[in-house]
Amino acid sequence: MDWDDIVYLSLLFFSIGFGPIFRQIGNKCMKRNVATFVGIVITLIASRTHFWHPLLLTLANIFIIKCLNKRIIHTVSFAFSFVYLIFFRNTVLFGIPYPPPHLNLIQMIMTLKLVGLAFEFHDTTKAIEAGKNDPEFETSKIPEPSQGDIFHYSFCYIGILTGPYYSYRMYLDMFNTPFVKYVNCWDHTLERVKMLPLYGVLFLIFTSYFSFDYALTDEFYMERSVWYRIWYVLPVFVQFRTRMYIGMRLSEAVLIMSGLGAYPAVTVPLPGKGPSREHVQIGIISKDEEKAKNTEYSFGAIHNIEPYGAEFDYTVRQAMRHWNMTVQYWLAAYVYKRFPYKAYRVGVTFMISAIWHGMYAGYYCCLCSVPFYLPIEDIYYKNLKDIKVSPVVSWIWFMVAYWWRMLLMGYWGIAFRLLTLSACFKYWSSVYFIPTFITLLMYAVSFIIFPNRKRIKSKENNTDDQISSKTD
Repeated sequence: MDWDDIVYLSLLFFSIGFGPIFRQIGNKCMKRNVATFVGIVITLIASRTHFWHPLLLTLANIFIIKCLNKRIIHTVSFAFSFVYLIFFRNTVLFGIPYPPPHLNLIQMIMTLKLVGLAFEFHDTTKAIEAGKNDPEFETSKIPEPSQGDIFHYSFCYIGILTGPYYSYRMYLDMFNTPFVKYVNCWDHTLERVKMLPLYGVLFLIFTSYFSFDYALTDEFYMERSVWYRIWYVLPVFVQFRTRMYIGMRLSEAVLIMSGLGAYPAVTVPLPGKGPSREHVQIGIISKDEEKAKNTEYSFGAIHNIEPYGAEFDYTVRQAMRHWNMTVQYWLAAYVYKRFPYKAYRVGVTFMISAIWHGMYAGYYCCLCSVPFYLPIEDIYYKNLKDIKVSPVVSWIWFMVAYWWRMLLMGYWGIAFRLLTLSACFKYWSSVYFIPTFITLLMYAVSFIIFPNRKRIKSKENNTDDQISSKTD
């Protein structure tokens, strides 16, 4: 473990441990100031002399949100923030040293938060002008943020290192609702982290016996068979996923221990979105101390990953729904649903996701492969799901589909880790692009075995399936 990882984990565990202290602060103004002060300290430690990057991003968005026409602030904020993210990752081209690696994570989360805030304020302003006043709008609208409000939200220590993404509305609710006084944050945290020892053991085992670095050696390409190289993506993919499970579960623990994202369970809070039903209950429970004490609470609003679903769903589409769910909500709400040309929504959304992740070609090879596969998967799933077969045949079909999905995602995932185009092409060509050709063959065969196949429609209310997130 290198020094950067030690610093990163130390800051993450500090943020978790600071949560109980933070929850005890009663004064809202002091609580907000403490959250911002701690966030700035964490950012300074992670960024060192490059603190000006998140500061400039925040100040620019303050100007955009406060000074520009409310009808265009979301578009301008989106364009500026993503262009700046590209500049941030290419500073060496301008004679500026690269920022520390962990500052990249902070910059990524700040980008989502600030652009999301611009969308929230734009949507609120537009809805008020239209005379909207239903219960759902009342619990999702935001007051016009001041310059200080935007700064505090941007630099709040909660989730500043790795997320999960949470909206400005959730940030306000942490200060303005009494739920955190009655929810048992310890129990919810333990529930989220109870599997971490297993993930840690699996990560160490797979790292020791199936090192990713081995996939970069000449021996791997010269002395191993093509079938071994294809198979090797499976253990490497397990190693990658267990590492991500550990990081995301710890990140969720930071938010839970701070009390952010707590809502009555009856409102069915969804990742990134917050309450999705019974919106009037938020106000009712907030005003009734007895009800607040006896209410069951949920942190579903900041639930970011579901390892069981990600591991055992047998289609790519379903498995994706359980991965980085708050970010997928952001992509669905602010990219997929807003893009004017429906036919290109999925592709554009995955492209934005790739840009957000970074500038390496491997991210684009991985993420931009998915939109080309999903329609093919849909053809088979929607035409075969209603066919009645014996349990044995059903089990065989499940196993074939499951291992194909794992192999395909590992094939894409190794590109995500190889990073460069030359490294991706070297690996994919070494296995003769077999998964790619099988995918194309599946599509060709579908015309033969499904001559009257069901038409795959693109509907607005299928956003959840396309981007793995519920926004309605």
